Amino acid sequence: MNNSYYNLLPDTGFVRLSTILKIIPVGKTTWYEGIKTGRFPKSVKLGKRITAWRVEDIRNLINSKEEGGSDGTSN
Repeated sequence: MNNSYYNLLPDTGFVRLSTILKIIPVGKTTWYEGIKTGRFPKSVKLGKRITAWRVEDIRNLINSKEEGGSDGTSN
């Protein structure tokens, strides 16, 4: 995980996939497969062509990984 980007996440709100992939070292295909299997959080449609994820969900994912949870990523 890249902690410098993690510290830049707002406390609440939404983040786009490009930001998530800077923090969590997986590719787009792996990310979307992880959503389908429940390993990664589901997205939220903010507009017709805008997809984002809740910051709280991403923080929870990162925290669970740091606590020894398995999310399919490797360090």
